[in-house]
Order: sequence, then C-alpha cells, then structure tokens
Amino acid sequence: MIMGRISAFLAATLIASATGACSSIGPSTVTRDRSDYSAALGDSWKQQTLLNIVKLRYGDFPIFMEISQVIAGYQLQTTAAAGFAAQNYLSTSVGGPAAIAGTAGVGATYIDRPTVIYSPLTGNDFIKTLMRPIPPSAVLFLLQSGYPATLVMPIAVDSINGVANEAKRPAMTRPGDPEFVRLAQLLYELQRANALQIRVERSKDNSEVSIVGFPPINIPPDIAAKIAEIRRILRLTGAGQSHQVRYGGWSGKGDEIAMTTRSMLQVMVELGIFAQVPEADIAGGKATPGAAIIPSPGSGPPLLNIVSGSAPPPDAYAAVQYKGRWFWIADTDIRSKTIFSSVILLFSISDVGTRTAPPVVTVPAN
Repeated sequence: MIMGRISAFLAATLIASATGACSSIGPSTVTRDRSDYSAALGDSWKQQTLLNIVKLRYGDFPIFMEISQVIAGYQLQTTAAAGFAAQNYLSTSVGGPAAIAGTAGVGATYIDRPTVIYSPLTGNDFIKTLMRPIPPSAVLFLLQSGYPATLVMPIAVDSINGVANEAKRPAMTRPGDPEFVRLAQLLYELQRANALQIRVERSKDNSEVSIVGFPPINIPPDIAAKIAEIRRILRLTGAGQSHQVRYGGWSGKGDEIAMTTRSMLQVMVELGIFAQVPEADIAGGKATPGAAIIPSPGSGPPLLNIVSGSAPPPDAYAAVQYKGRWFWIADTDIRSKTIFSSVILLFSISDVGTRTAPPVVTVPAN
C-alpha cells in the first residue's frame, strides 16, 4: 500500500513537470521576435543600400537581395523517465517496513531554427526597380508626407517644366539652374504654411493622375507672392489653381507641370559622388573622381556625407566594408540620415517590378 502511494506521487510529479515544459512557447516570443527581426531587417536595408552606393562609385555592379520570408521556428522536446523498486525486510520477530527505492528524471531540449528566404532582384525586377524613372506621384507622396522639398527635389527630380537640377554623375556633369534651388525653397515654405495641396485623382481610363494645387481663397499676402513666383518659375499661365503633374520634358503648356525624375540607379550614382574615396583609388583608376562642378547659387552642403576610414566609429548610423575599407554615415549627421532614409523610402514606393511568388516553406510542428 505504501509503495503504491509513493509510486502514484512520483508519477504525478513527472507528468506535471513534463506538462509544464511542453506549454506553448509561441505567444511569448511574438513581442521579442517582431522587435528583433524588424531591427535586423532595417539595419540590413541600410547597409545594403549604402554598399551599393559605394560600389557604383567604384564602377561595380549593384546587387540587391530581398528578404521575402522570415520564419521563426521553435522546438521544445521533453523526456521523462521513472523507476521503482521495493523489498520487504523481515526480522525474526515482527515484520519490518518495506524499503522503497525510486528514480525519476525529466529532460528538455530547446531548438531555435529560423528560416530566412532571400530573393535576388535580377532581370526584369532589376530593370524596373533600378533603371525605371521614379514616378512623379512617389515624389509628391514624399512631399505630402512631410519630407522637405529642399531635400526631395535635389535627390529625385532632374528637371521640372524645363528648370534643370544640377547633375554630378560622371560624364553627365552639368550646373543646375539657379531657379531650381529657389523653386525647392519656395515649395518648402508652402509646405510649412500648409499651402501646397497634393492629391491623386482617377481618370476615365482608371489611371491615377497627380494634381498639385494652391489654395484658391484666404491666402495671406506673403504666401500669395510665393505662389506667384512659383507660377513664374514654372511658366504656369493657366487661370486654374490646380495643375496635373506628368512625367517627361516640358511641353510648353501653361496648365500642366512636367517633371523628369531620376531612376534609383541615377540617384545612387549621384549620391555616391559624395563618398570620401581615397585619392590613391582615384589615381589608380579604381574609382571615379568626385564631380568638379560650379555650385549653384544658394546651394547648401553636400546631400550625403559618406565618411571612410580603416574602421567605423562605434555609433555609426550605417557602416559597410568594401575593398578593405570602411564607409559609413555618422549617427550625429541628421541631414545625411534624413536624406538616406528618404532614398530607402523611394525604393519602397517606386518599386513597380513584377515579383515571382516566394517558395512555400513547410515547418514541422512537434
């Protein structure tokens, strides 16, 4: 009887231990995993973009790897074992108590086996994503989202109604029209005054049409003067306050805004000019020199400050190693960080390439 009670007690203890070890570990990992994986993906995007900008400066081919799936797989295996033995020792006069011996053991193995699926952007995806001009609507979306026109326009726009931006690309170097810088400043001031109206409408063929407009009534005199100057720079002669934005060169029409945008490949080449490449690499023909161009009146500091050295600082915003040298963007350079983040955002909203379906991954559940 005593042995039966003890056996039941040990068995119950083993069952309780095994049951507790087999409780679900999934829900408790969601908060941690989403934070950790999102941080890792963000850092990877920054490093990949910075690396390709530097590679283009060296005449190398840019390669982008998209992470199409991230599957976090966990496995918890438990084992339980028990053994019992009993023997009754009898004295010469009375029966002695039963001697009971037992063993019990519980083991657990925890396995964290994440699966990451990479998809290289090549072929049709690469051409459409990198070499196709950024849609004007993507530029307007950035302006509508609060990115200053003084940052977005110099990066993404090549010309607008015949007013040309400066170019620093090798073999395509040209000075910019002074009125381009003034136009970007005026648009920024309208942004701050909430006087730049951007909307998207659908035409009869169900295509999207971007519209830029100005407030028709209750305009302060200083804002009205800035709108008039913008209309003069863009040669807008129409009586309306709203104007369709189309991609392409200026047609001469006074009621529309024609915007020639850059491709993401052009954007990266333009920004790569600002990387601090060693003079020995330029003299040796390994890298293209920085563009020597007459700065436009009123132009500010370089768009992007990419520093280089033998080792990055511990607090770099993004750092990559290429050809034995480190290139990075300082965490204390808020202007460069803002411009760099807008470039990554442009990659996302201007991505119109056709993607293949990701593979189906089966994860065993134990």
